[in-house]
Parts: sequence; C-alpha cells; structure tokens
Amino acid sequence: MAKAVVQRGERDFAIISLVGMAHYMSHVLQLALPPLFPILHREFGVSFTELGLVVTLFYVASGLGQAAAGVLVDRYGAPLLLVAGLAMLGAAIALAGTAPSYWTLLPLAPIAGLGNSVFHPADLAILSHKVSEPRLGRAYAVHGLSGSLGYASAPVAVTLLAAYGSWRTALITVGLVGIIVAGVLLLQHALLAVGAETGSRSGKPGMRRVNYLSVIGAPVVLMAFGYFAMTAFAGSGMQTFAITALTSGYGLPLRTATLGLTGYLVGAASGIALGGFLADRTRHHHRVAMTGIATAALLILAVASVPALGPLVVPLMAMAGMANGVTGPSRDVLVRRAAAGIGTGSVFGFVYSGFDLGSSTAPLLFGALIDHRAPQGVFLAIAAAFALAVPTVMQVQHRVALGARRAAEAD
Repeated sequence: MAKAVVQRGERDFAIISLVGMAHYMSHVLQLALPPLFPILHREFGVSFTELGLVVTLFYVASGLGQAAAGVLVDRYGAPLLLVAGLAMLGAAIALAGTAPSYWTLLPLAPIAGLGNSVFHPADLAILSHKVSEPRLGRAYAVHGLSGSLGYASAPVAVTLLAAYGSWRTALITVGLVGIIVAGVLLLQHALLAVGAETGSRSGKPGMRRVNYLSVIGAPVVLMAFGYFAMTAFAGSGMQTFAITALTSGYGLPLRTATLGLTGYLVGAASGIALGGFLADRTRHHHRVAMTGIATAALLILAVASVPALGPLVVPLMAMAGMANGVTGPSRDVLVRRAAAGIGTGSVFGFVYSGFDLGSSTAPLLFGALIDHRAPQGVFLAIAAAFALAVPTVMQVQHRVALGARRAAEAD
C-alpha cells in the first residue's frame, strides 16, 4: 500500500513537471517578439503600431482557437494536441527569426497564435484527469507559476541572446528549444495520455454526446467565462497602465510606481503558490475565490480613493496581487467541477478564452482614461472588474451544486 502511494506521488510529480515545462515554454514563446521591437523597428523601418499588430494577430488567433482546441482535446485526447501546438508555436517563432521583411511576420503571428491556443485546455485536462485529487490544487498552482516564470524569464533570455548574437539568433534559438520540448512531451505521451472524453452528461456508455453549443451556453460555463473575462480585464489594466497612472496622476516617482507593479506581480505569484496548498485543504473553493477577489477589489479601491498614499501604494498593491493569486488554483478546481459530464477540454478552452477577451478590450478603456487625464479611473475600473467577478463565482458554485443534486436524484 505504501509503495503504491509512493508510486502515485512520483507519477503525479512527473505529470505536473511535464505540463509545467510545456506551460513555461509557451509563455516564453509568447513573449519572444515584444522585447525585440526596438530592434525590429530599426531593422524593418516600421512603426511600433505596426509591430503591435503582430501581437494583436497572435492573441486574436489564440483566443478564437482556444475554444476549438478544447473540443479537439475532448474528442482526440490532450497530449498529442499539446505536442502539436508547442511544435507549431516553436516553429512559427523560429521562422520569424528568418523573416526577410515585416510583412513575413504577419502570417506567422496567427499561426503561432493557433499553436498557443492549445495550452490551457490541454494542460488543464491532463492535470484534471491524471493527477491525484489530494494534489490537484498544487498541480494547478504549479501550472500557473510556470506560466508566470515564463513571462518573467522571456525578456531576459531573448535580449541576452540578441546581445550576444542577433535578434534572428534569439528567435531561432528560442523556437528550436520549443520544438525540442515538444519532442520530450511526445516521448512521454504514454504518461500524459488521457484519452478522448465522450462528452456525455454522465460519462456512462451509450448516452448521447453533448452538443458544443449547449456546452458553451450552459449558465455555469457562461458564469465562469465572465469571471475569467473580468479578472483578465483587471489584470491587463494593472500590467499595462498602473505605472503610467501612478506617475502621471499620483505624482509618484517612476521607481516607486515600478515597485508597485512589481509588488503586485510578485504578490500574485506568491498567492498562486499559497493558493495551491489551500485548494488541496478545503472543499469550499468558491469561498476562497470570492474572498480573494473581493479583497483585491477593496485594496485597489483604496489605492484609487486615496491618491496621497505615496510609498504605501507598494504594499497595498502587493497584497492585492497576493489576494488575486490565491484564487487561481481554487478557480480551476471550480471550473473542473463545472466541466463534470460536459467535457473538460471544451469547458477549459471556452472559459479561458475569456482571458483573451478581457486582455484585448482592457487597453482601449484604460488608454482612454489616461488620455482624458483620469488616472484614478484606471484603479476604479480595475476594482470594479474584480468586484464584478465576485457574483460570477457565486453563480458558478450555485449551479455546480445544483447540477450535483440533480445528478444524485437521477441516480
């Protein structure tokens, strides 16, 4: 018995490590191009707006592809789709390193975005089905942390490679590493294999497959989508315009404003780690998610309401980041419950596309607030988005519980 437990633990560790490595690499590849924009601006003689179009095309393709990727995960299994997506993303970035002109980057961007679209539905489906229940919260936490580390290390790695070689060397190298990691995942296919889900309501043989439109139209899935959209909207606003708002409207030095955003990001990463252990030790995941998001909303509201906080902005934003980060693993557990009998890949794919919606719409509003000299409005909008996410968690929990009761009655 003890030996079986040890083997189960070793198996869980291997699965979590492989999925974390894939997620880390995906985030490195996502941020491979932006740090090189100053060089590409001079190399190709294009504006930063034109370079921004490359990123826009990437995320539009990723967002649209993510929902479709979820369906493919349920029908054909997650591991091979994960390998194919990482290989496609790595190849597109490597080819970008050979681009003879700016126009060559434009078709490569959506190809890379489609490769990137597989990660959330495939990663989370593998973890949800293959990792033991007592370790699932920590598995989701490692997944979130690996992505954050990928974002943090990408600019450093790419700029160093460009400094000691060239921007082409940097992109080709990073892209090839992505393809190598895809090869490692392919070799471990048997360990990660989940198999296709039937998509039936109960998972019993002989029951009809649930139509995809009924999946994304289910109230519990729509509420989860709303949660992801609201929190991504808030996070995008924080990462993109917090420093500008603090310096232009609050009169804070650039160093203090930068420390504030750094505190938020470090707090979020710490919160994810803590949230993983918390998610494994509670059955009330909705309370964790609601409390964390509500706390983040109140802390950001304090920043918006008292412009004279000065250096106190740094700990306030760090605590807000931690409160938001703690919710991540519990949030994913709730979504997994919502996916029961529907299709894990389909549900994770659709609700995580809410991140792309929130991230793509936020800059328009926040940029307008800065342009109209309303920096406090940036933090008010962030606080409002966090606050609006709270009732969506309540509805997700309510509908998951209702579905469980109906299933029990049907049995």
